[in-house]
Amino acid sequence: MTPILLEACVDSVASSLAAERGGAARLELCDSLSDGGTTPSAGMIAAVKAVVRIPVFIIVRPRGGDFVYTAAEIDVMRRDIDVAALVGVDGIVIGALDMTGRIDVGLTRSLVTAAHVLPVTFHRAFDLASDLDAALDALAEVGVLTSGGAATAIEGADRLAALVARAGEHLAILAGGGIREDNVRELVRRSGVREIHVRGTRLRRTAVSVGSSTLRLRKPLPEDEGAWEETDESRIATMRRLAEEPL
Repeated sequence: MTPILLEACVDSVASSLAAERGGAARLELCDSLSDGGTTPSAGMIAAVKAVVRIPVFIIVRPRGGDFVYTAAEIDVMRRDIDVAALVGVDGIVIGALDMTGRIDVGLTRSLVTAAHVLPVTFHRAFDLASDLDAALDALAEVGVLTSGGAATAIEGADRLAALVARAGEHLAILAGGGIREDNVRELVRRSGVREIHVRGTRLRRTAVSVGSSTLRLRKPLPEDEGAWEETDESRIATMRRLAEEPL
């Protein structure tokens, strides 16, 4: 039987090295994992590639929130793919939907073309598609990371099994979402997946005094998964006007 491929989702050099030492066969390198993952910097990609021997895929996602992108955001994604190729990534991870909740086939194909020979995975935007079977059929060229449309992969195990059967030998189904030590064996058994995507983290704390115990620089993310923060032109104009008013 084909061995299970474990892909570790990481956001730092330290995590990349730990995942490799633990036996991960591939990395998905991201930034802003608390927001579902965005494109890592060129410096981070190069630093990770310099110290690990296993393949490094990077997510290409210009922001958190939904997966419907503007022309400007698409331009950023294409540029990020070009930069990633220059620093030696081994694959890219993308995802885009249209306004109806279907796979944005045109954009997906254009990003696959931009990746040239690099393998491509379609990330968990897949799970938000309105019809998972139709979405899978639209992605014949790329692998798919999915929880089976459920909150976690173990909850979606039966749906994952159906997707694995539908995919056949044509594309890889990569199970991801809440995979832990206490459910990974059951997930593999029930779903039949041969690739799994995990975080496998532990909480680390600084040993250095952080000063004020009440000051917080982190902000909570929006409750709405489809929302993100963006600069408001009118607020900028108002604050500039107010700042320039005579005292």
